[in-house]
Amino acid sequence: MQPILAFDKVQTWQGKLQSQLMDVSLGSRPFVSVITTNATLMRDTLQSQLAFFPQWTLVIGDEAHNLGARRLEQSLPDNHPPLRLALSATPERYFDEAGTEKLFEYFGAVIQPEFTLKDAIASGALTPYIYHPLLIELTEAEIEVYGDLTAKIGRALASSQGSETDEAILSALLVKRARLVGSAANKLTALRELMATRTRTRHTLFYCGDGSVEDEVSEESQRQLDAVTRLLQGEIGFRVQSYTAETRLEQREELRYQFESGMLQGLVAIRCLDEGVDIPAIQTAVIMASSSNPRQFVQRRGRILRQSKGKERAELFDMIVVPPDLGGELFEVERKLLRSELKRFAEFANLALNRAQAREALLPLQRQYDLLEL
Repeated sequence: MQPILAFDKVQTWQGKLQSQLMDVSLGSRPFVSVITTNATLMRDTLQSQLAFFPQWTLVIGDEAHNLGARRLEQSLPDNHPPLRLALSATPERYFDEAGTEKLFEYFGAVIQPEFTLKDAIASGALTPYIYHPLLIELTEAEIEVYGDLTAKIGRALASSQGSETDEAILSALLVKRARLVGSAANKLTALRELMATRTRTRHTLFYCGDGSVEDEVSEESQRQLDAVTRLLQGEIGFRVQSYTAETRLEQREELRYQFESGMLQGLVAIRCLDEGVDIPAIQTAVIMASSSNPRQFVQRRGRILRQSKGKERAELFDMIVVPPDLGGELFEVERKLLRSELKRFAEFANLALNRAQAREALLPLQRQYDLLEL
């Protein structure tokens, strides 16, 4: 196979695609293969060609959960391709039941049996790990803002009709609250106490991404990255450099080399553990901002557990903000939002080498919100 790479400048691929599709229709070429991006899929330059693909076309969606988004779902070739395969560790879309339903309607049900995190560790595909949940309290000022946002989220959930406008309002509120939680001030205090006893460790990642926005680095997470870097370099004397999606490609390669060789003890990062990024030498990770999005939760922890030479186990310190007791109706709203997130923390703790200690650390949060069954 010599696939056409249908992205970047249209002049580099559109003519070739048209020519090969014509050859297939005339019988002078057995098949045509195309690799494209989500952005190009939505454009007229590719959409105009979909009708000319042969009847027996195979559509493969990589990281297919993204294809449940409204514009992308509407761009999928739906007139004739009978062969469809979706690849995803997390096919359910976060707070988007309609998008999840559309995804399964298009690609069909999940093929059984699923290959779980437990399966991956047992098979040697991922590294065993030690898990340390660190419960973090909000400041008084943060609690006030948090309560206001939670009340608005509760009203949005109660009045939602599943429209695009409702989804946008709810998403914006969840983003604001995720950013507040992600940049909680007391996390720096916890980091200072933790790293004061770990000054000689290496291959350590400090993850500052708030997990709330796919395509930008928020001001809050950038400020946190700068504060964490200053604390580690200045107060602790830890050899670290920042590593973000905006770091130039050649500089990323140099930082990875310094990290793997031990010249750098750690990397302070934003948005480097999501799709398509691989730094397997990570042995210790301090997650400053745990994403409430299940997909990002799975993506990030899976990448920390990647196999690497000399890496017998990984160690994760996960900073989990304890929601304040807002009382009344807001307690039920918070409990509903917390249930799925705490379930993931509990499942991750259950698979850790230190299962008993990890579960014990989560108990105060479970008791507070009457979620002991998780």
